[in-house]
Amino acid sequence: MTEKTVLNATHRALGARMVDFGGWDMPINYGSQIEEHHAVRQDAGMFDVSHMTVVDLHGERTREFLRHLLANNVDKLKAQGKALYSCMLDEQGGVIDDLIVYFFDDRHFRLVVNAATRAKDLAWIEQQAKAFGVEVKERPDFSMIAVQGPNARDKVIGLLHEVDRERIRKLGKFVAAAAQGPHGMPLFIARTGYTGEDGFEIIVPEEHAVALWEALLAAGVKPAGLGARDTLRLEAGMNLYGQDMDETVSPWEANLGWTISLDEGRDFIGRKVLEAQKAAGVKRVMVGLVLDEKGVLRHGQKVLTANGEGEILSGSFAPTLNKAVAFARIPAGEPGEVRVDIRGREVPVRVVKYPFVRDGKPCEGI
Repeated sequence: MTEKTVLNATHRALGARMVDFGGWDMPINYGSQIEEHHAVRQDAGMFDVSHMTVVDLHGERTREFLRHLLANNVDKLKAQGKALYSCMLDEQGGVIDDLIVYFFDDRHFRLVVNAATRAKDLAWIEQQAKAFGVEVKERPDFSMIAVQGPNARDKVIGLLHEVDRERIRKLGKFVAAAAQGPHGMPLFIARTGYTGEDGFEIIVPEEHAVALWEALLAAGVKPAGLGARDTLRLEAGMNLYGQDMDETVSPWEANLGWTISLDEGRDFIGRKVLEAQKAAGVKRVMVGLVLDEKGVLRHGQKVLTANGEGEILSGSFAPTLNKAVAFARIPAGEPGEVRVDIRGREVPVRVVKYPFVRDGKPCEGI
């Protein structure tokens, strides 16, 4: 049984091409995926991300619980509304999921986790929460709309109650706050995103989601589907769970070492394994690839290096660059001249540091 967000009929009325995405009936595009991509890079686009799972955690020991559950340290969250990106690991240091955690107060935090991993994530969080007496409450009553692009914030702020506008305008990156939207609807507005552009991810009660979407549409925000979302996040150097990492991969191997806090006196799940891996030297690394000639880099293609074979993880044509780019996991060490096997033909590629695109422009050396 495919699930539908409350915006499903709205997408169809806009002529969206719908696909099954992790058990959800979601729009892949509304016409031209490339135009949607450019709209986000150059102006403002919006995505229905209501399939994401919102989980509220309550209890006296909630902070202590999250110090144990997550590889990044929630003690960095001191101001109300501050957000943190982290991996949630299993005992072997494999990535169960990547997520964002928001701080309300020491008794109340909010997690936003991936849609495709919902059942697995909830089971794991509930199992771990028992020892800390923390209540785990899924919030299916919420929808979520991401508004992204250089003009995204202005377009959203223009729809807010005037008493909230200046406060939301001053919101720092990776910070969230409550505000009143059109017709006084309550919004939870986070200055976060998955495109490499500035903007907001807005959590809204489900009954107001269609009205918010229509108000954004009237303000000139272009609807964008999962296709553009994927090319945008790849250009921005952002991992996709299930494609770039999973339980068989540690954060070191997914270029997410920056999200691990090996601070003193905190024994989070998977820590011992991560420390052992670091001490022994990580065997596989994740790199960026650019294909300068015509062709497309795709998931699963073989990557040939001086140290042995690797494989393409996420790969796609990058509209901002007008060429193909990819993430690949390859053996550690100097890779030499790297080639990708594209239908039996060995095609040379460049190994680069990503992100590929920042603030709408190609990064240096790309």
